[in-house]
Amino acid sequence: MRRHDKEITDSGEIAAIMHKATVCRIALVDGNCPYIFPVNFVVRNNYLYFHSSPEGRKIDILRKNNRVCFEIDLDIEIVPGDLPCSWGTRYRSVIGFGRASFLDKTEEKQQALNYLVEKYAGLSDFSYEAEALEKVAVLCVSIEKITGKKSGY
Repeated sequence: MRRHDKEITDSGEIAAIMHKATVCRIALVDGNCPYIFPVNFVVRNNYLYFHSSPEGRKIDILRKNNRVCFEIDLDIEIVPGDLPCSWGTRYRSVIGFGRASFLDKTEEKQQALNYLVEKYAGLSDFSYEAEALEKVAVLCVSIEKITGKKSGY
């Protein structure tokens, strides 16, 4: 990281950002073309979980190349200045790298979906129709590297 003065070194602070944020952007590489998409997500035990349709461009890319980069941000605020070049942005963000895998076992899918339902709806141990579980792709990113950065805090 170029700006070490903005680096978040406290793993608890990084975890808090990931816990509070509602959107994660996941970047993939399709041949020599980047592809990025937003998802609802949850992080548990150094794994990032999200769900998707089982078909589409991101699924096709992930089946060929499971390397991902992800970005999560919070508390973004433009800070005006007297001159255009003196404006700034207040933020807290996390960038990570890892490998995505598809969860195929029903129990694994249910657990990951329960994590998501708990985060977004405050419910735990939710039940799912078998047909719904068959029609959803649930992915797990094993986080290999993660960094945090903040400005204005």
